[in-house]
Amino acid sequence: MQLGERVTEAPAHVPKDLVREYPIKMGALVDDNPFDTTIPEIHETMPPIFYSLDAYPGGTPAWIMRRAADLEAVYLDTKNFSNKDFAPFAMLVGESWNLLPAETDPPTHQHYRKFVNPIFAPKAINKLDAKIRQYAQEYCADIKAKGSCEFVHDFAFEFPIKVFLELMALPQSMVKTFLEWEMGLLHSNDLPGIAANTAKVVAYLREQIADRKANPGDDLLSYGVTAGIDGRPLTDDELVGFAFNLFVGGMDTVSTNMAWQFRHLATHQEDQDMLRANPDMILDAIEEMMRAYPAVTTFRTCKNEVTINGITMQPGDKVAMPTCLAGRDPEAYEDPDVVKLGRKSRYLSFGFGPHLCVGMHLARREMRIALEEFLKAIPPFRIQDGYQVKTHTGGILQPDKLPLVW
Repeated sequence: MQLGERVTEAPAHVPKDLVREYPIKMGALVDDNPFDTTIPEIHETMPPIFYSLDAYPGGTPAWIMRRAADLEAVYLDTKNFSNKDFAPFAMLVGESWNLLPAETDPPTHQHYRKFVNPIFAPKAINKLDAKIRQYAQEYCADIKAKGSCEFVHDFAFEFPIKVFLELMALPQSMVKTFLEWEMGLLHSNDLPGIAANTAKVVAYLREQIADRKANPGDDLLSYGVTAGIDGRPLTDDELVGFAFNLFVGGMDTVSTNMAWQFRHLATHQEDQDMLRANPDMILDAIEEMMRAYPAVTTFRTCKNEVTINGITMQPGDKVAMPTCLAGRDPEAYEDPDVVKLGRKSRYLSFGFGPHLCVGMHLARREMRIALEEFLKAIPPFRIQDGYQVKTHTGGILQPDKLPLVW
């Protein structure tokens, strides 16, 4: 089946009573907050595992899991569920590289993970602290001078891009260009548009890879060019997959999580007041908000006939892994729809098992520093009176605009 080719009927092995319409639509913009409405309703009305004809980018059918325990089982079962080819980017531009290490399976995955782990270890991230804080302070100063902000576009989108550009030793003047590419890649349901923006990013990355081969420095691309794997240098396609994975994973998810965290604090003044009075609680607060507002759905492909929680899946079946459902699972958390800052609980927002997010330490650092600096610089804030925050739905749940006033 080709990406974008619509399917109108479930395969014969899918029980008809499990075929349901998935209310979290790809590429939609909704008026409500899905964490308050749609997601609790899914947990109340849907089977633990169900099947939707339009759950995967491009209109592909997929099994959807709403329970955290079932997601964990699939994350761990690399024998029966593959990470390969879940993202369409290379295919859309007629190439064959994989996102590295995200789109690899064991045992290959371990080799790529070993290559990538050192550059995202906490010790390595510590060296970035001053720059991350500088960028956060600069954005906060600009916002304070204006007297209000639209947080998503004035801060959340651009701040992680600046950190990414710093990591890659790319010019900070590229912020707007990278944001344009990011929007076209990750916030669009238009396949030709996604393909066009993918081609732009890949062309730019290939230029930068060629430059680092000639002029290696102290940045992530240079590390990729010089470090090698299993005693050999990475191929150009491997380097593109490595860099593209950093691009899609290192910016948009941080932006999205920050948007949800600031939306929560803008609408829960008591929590905002608590963090202002107790800034040492910020990191624990972020952990609970990561549990309560997980935004990303990833996908697996079934490799063999396998049964999960009584449901038999066949080779080739796609499986949607919505962390947005898992984080509000009433079987996994007491009062899942109540945000209790300081709650200690395991969550799946950074994945689980072998594919636990390699950049999670950097993401936490960016989110913590952003919140620390914003609360220092900006008086108690709220959403602009009368404004209805809309939410983009699909593979990433993201507030559209977040006008903050104080």
